[in-house]
Amino acid sequence: MKTLYEQLGGTYREENGRLIPEIKLPEQTNYQIGKYGRMHFDYIKQHRRGRYTTLLTEGKLNTRLHEIDLEANRMLKTIIPRLATERGIDENLKAHDMLRWVAEMNNIKASAEEIVLRKVVLV
Repeated sequence: MKTLYEQLGGTYREENGRLIPEIKLPEQTNYQIGKYGRMHFDYIKQHRRGRYTTLLTEGKLNTRLHEIDLEANRMLKTIIPRLATERGIDENLKAHDMLRWVAEMNNIKASAEEIVLRKVVLV
């Protein structure tokens, strides 16, 4: 008589007189994961263990981290120019006061990253 595990297609291997289920994780993709994907990985591993385990066991973790990274970078590319325009930071300022332009752009980038973290990465 087959066990439920065997009926569902599972197999066993014998080790020291005991039957051990042969459990294999599904194949994972192998995308390079950038900054925001790694940050999301750390977040779900520490704070969303169920989601992390589900993605890992279904073989979807690497794909999801890649999607998060792409989405975060796309958001940054749209938010930074919009914030710069709203704050009047342009090429004219860059030409006349480079230090102020750099400081303003660093501030804008930090603001944009905070938005991306809250809306994409830490969810």
